[in-house]
Amino acid sequence: MSQPTEAVTSRTLPLAGLRVVEFTHMVMGPTCGMVLADMGAEVIKVEPLEGDRTRHLLGAGAGFFPMFNRNKKSIAINLHQPAGAAVARKLALSADVVLENFKPDTMAKYGLDYASLSAHNPRLIYVSHKGFLPGPYEHRTALDEVVQMMGGLAYMTGRPGDPLRAGTSVNDIMGGMFGAIGALGALIQRGITGRGQEVQSALFENNVFLVGQHMLQYVMTGQPAAPMPARISPWAVYDVFTVKDGEQIFISAVSDAQWATFCDVFGFTDLKADPRYASNNDRVRERPTLMPLLRARLCGYSAAEIATLMESNKLPYAPIRKPEELFDDEHLLATGGLADMTLPDGPHAGQVSKATLFPFTMDGQRLGVRLSPPVLGADTDELLGALGFDAGQVQTLRGAGAVG
Repeated sequence: MSQPTEAVTSRTLPLAGLRVVEFTHMVMGPTCGMVLADMGAEVIKVEPLEGDRTRHLLGAGAGFFPMFNRNKKSIAINLHQPAGAAVARKLALSADVVLENFKPDTMAKYGLDYASLSAHNPRLIYVSHKGFLPGPYEHRTALDEVVQMMGGLAYMTGRPGDPLRAGTSVNDIMGGMFGAIGALGALIQRGITGRGQEVQSALFENNVFLVGQHMLQYVMTGQPAAPMPARISPWAVYDVFTVKDGEQIFISAVSDAQWATFCDVFGFTDLKADPRYASNNDRVRERPTLMPLLRARLCGYSAAEIATLMESNKLPYAPIRKPEELFDDEHLLATGGLADMTLPDGPHAGQVSKATLFPFTMDGQRLGVRLSPPVLGADTDELLGALGFDAGQVQTLRGAGAVG
């Protein structure tokens, strides 16, 4: 059985008492389950006997399973075996919410689609995570990178002629979050009508939502949005500067008041008085002349010196950080933004690591890690027992290869 990794607070979490059964893999569906789990739901992850494939990924995928599967239980079921599919249906019918993120029509093969399950439980809320919402593209195979390329995000992220995916699984993660938002809305409506419903969330539509501001930029200006490295910035001073010893720091001054303060802090009295740079829009128009001046004048400062001056004068700035450096971030450590959990798989199985929490508080508290990411099938016996299977029946199912 999955074990708690930290003391559970005395307060009741908002989704306590809600049962979620999750038929998911990779990132999108598991993110949805994690949102609901962190908010207190009992989330049961149904895995094949060999486990979710993300347990064994290397490279950029190595963090998927431990990141997106905390606060969940694990049951191993072989859906391809009829007895296993029957167990899965019984488990799904015990749920308030069922999550899935498989190809269209996959769940119907096992009687685990919304139509089959809701016929027996009309209160069921069923959240499908797909590559595309129903339409001409729905049977295409989608990945985060696929929809970033076809949905304009890679074009906006890369340099001109060099489309580049964003550096994290933005569509998978946000698609799962939108699935959870839909589930929460459906739960509220069920409380009014007594009936559940199907919710669908999709990678492509999520990506299009992300680039919607650039679509409307075209409408408003008549000019196509340029890729971010070549964009016309709405603010003149809003960029990464390379300074002393090759260090880098992001510096911005987005209002006229900030520009005046910025010039005072660094002694740029001539720039402050220059009418070419009087307003933000003036500075934007003069960016080709202004930025080389600023880069030349700031290159003798260290990043730390600039940071001290910017912070003491309440000007926006940022160090350029790598993900692994965030484990030691003083703000995250001081505010409880990282929580301990035990890794379930791989060469570091059993090791305690810090994990990032959701970026909000409820009643002044962060939503923590109650259960570490589960070992494969850790809760199979407990969950089957709760469904009415006795020890002999569980052993028979296991011997038949229906459960693990």
